[in-house]
Amino acid sequence: MKKSDLTALLRDNPYPGRGIVLGRSADGAFAIAAYFIMGRSENSRNRVFVPTEDGIRTQAHDPAKMTDPSLIIYHPVRMAGRGLIVTNGDQTDTVRDYILSGRTFVEALKSRTFEPDDPNFTPRISGLLSPDGSFQLSILKSADGNPACCCRCFYHYDAPLAGEGRFIHTYQGDGSPLPSFEGEPVRIALEDPSPDALADRVWTALNPDNKVSLFVRYIRISDGIYQDAIRNLR
Repeated sequence: MKKSDLTALLRDNPYPGRGIVLGRSADGAFAIAAYFIMGRSENSRNRVFVPTEDGIRTQAHDPAKMTDPSLIIYHPVRMAGRGLIVTNGDQTDTVRDYILSGRTFVEALKSRTFEPDDPNFTPRISGLLSPDGSFQLSILKSADGNPACCCRCFYHYDAPLAGEGRFIHTYQGDGSPLPSFEGEPVRIALEDPSPDALADRVWTALNPDNKVSLFVRYIRISDGIYQDAIRNLR
């Protein structure tokens, strides 16, 4: 299967929404995680990523302009032991609670569904990056916009190859209502030598009218030491 160019995928899609990338560096030494958010409304764009003790959280850039924190203020990235959870909503905390109590990523997400933002019913996308570099991805979405059915898809990658990853995002593109992501997570090339290099490439490719924030982490598989890069529009 041919590896897609992440930069081209982002440039060709004016509104992928929120996106997760998990994979492995070209030298095989680092596990990679990236997460970005976009926004069409002033409320959605009024956000930044800020570091926390175990990951990052979203925060209002200007608290006075925040009209509705639901669905946009959450912890996108959190640690659970040496594992890294990355999601597009408050299911990050659900996954973390389940893992720390001895249950699984799949069990956690079976307790959740897509977002209640009628008529978009935005998918919940989630990832779990393990200390050995293996990872899981999931998407919970409505059945072609019908909220009567939640489609729960899970993908497991036991031995990711060096220099590649998988990319999943919430929307196929812009629209009203917004069309949900379709198909399997996209196989992409990951040849960037550092978190800053990947962050710069992704940030430049995201639509300038809609991009909000971006987070990238490179984790050295041998000892768990990591480096982060964060980009905020505001």
